[in-house]
Amino acid sequence: MQFSLFSSPHLHQKNGVSQLMFQVILALLPGIAAYSWYFGYGVLINIALAVTTALASEALMLRARGQPLGLFLTDGSAVVTAVLLALCLPPLAPWWVPVIGAAFALIFAKHLYGGLGYNPFNPAMVGYVLLLISFPKEMTAWLPARELATHTVGLQESLELVFTGATAVQGMTIDALSGATPLDYAKTQLGLGQPMAEIRVQPLFGIVGGQGWEWINAGFLLGGLWLLYKRVISWHIPLAMLGSLLILALCFQWLNPAGYPSALFHLVSGGVLLGAFFIATDPVTAAATPRGRLFYGAGVGCLTYIIRTWGGYPDGVAFAVLLMNMTVPLIDYYTPPRVFGHNRH
Repeated sequence: MQFSLFSSPHLHQKNGVSQLMFQVILALLPGIAAYSWYFGYGVLINIALAVTTALASEALMLRARGQPLGLFLTDGSAVVTAVLLALCLPPLAPWWVPVIGAAFALIFAKHLYGGLGYNPFNPAMVGYVLLLISFPKEMTAWLPARELATHTVGLQESLELVFTGATAVQGMTIDALSGATPLDYAKTQLGLGQPMAEIRVQPLFGIVGGQGWEWINAGFLLGGLWLLYKRVISWHIPLAMLGSLLILALCFQWLNPAGYPSALFHLVSGGVLLGAFFIATDPVTAAATPRGRLFYGAGVGCLTYIIRTWGGYPDGVAFAVLLMNMTVPLIDYYTPPRVFGHNRH
């Protein structure tokens, strides 16, 4: 009988890749549910298109590399990459946006580096940044939350808008329905000299953050805490990322309350919680040791705040994750684990 052996180290792992990926998908469900409630069916259409493309791209590359389809196609990693990418896209983005993003993430950011476990950059964020840089118009057309929408877009209308850009309803196009996100609006108005207190009274904002975004981020927080409880992820990266971002936000708002958003606004108005629990914690592209994860997470949090505050993009989580992916070999080199029986040097 022929046994299949993989290269060392042969460490016992309580949960396999497929079990871990399944738990990550389960943890994303509260955030996805809130996302669809506030922004409609477009989120689910993005997920369906991205997952279908990711699985097709994964199968194509596995076949081209001579790898077994059944073992890798069912491990759930391609599905998790696709779902994370889809959650970063504007609802009702044209159909080719999630298709291009998912195909690029799987083919170029994952398989051209050797497949799962060998990619130095987070594939979902590589796909997202490609789309953000290449198609800025389509990637900034966000729908308002359901409380602010002038028309509730149903499933059929969502499908028509995604695949054709318009519906039979007079005047209903994506351009007519979409606008800036709370982060984008706040950044633009602060740049024009408006104080934060006047910006926050706009209906685009809720109690502490963007209208609707507060509940979406509450869903991602709930899922992230469940992942911590199940020990799918460790606490080091989320704590370091959120802590560094919140400390910077508190310091600058204390220095100039009118010119900088609050720490809570940063926390619940964009992709910070999704990034802290689901993206930056990618075990392949993050630092390997607990001490290294603290440096890595703190770097992601600091870069996210810097890009949001002084950079050209209103969010910044994706760029921060990819920039810190570059530093992982250096972090791992300077934060090795203590060898059993030896002191730490």
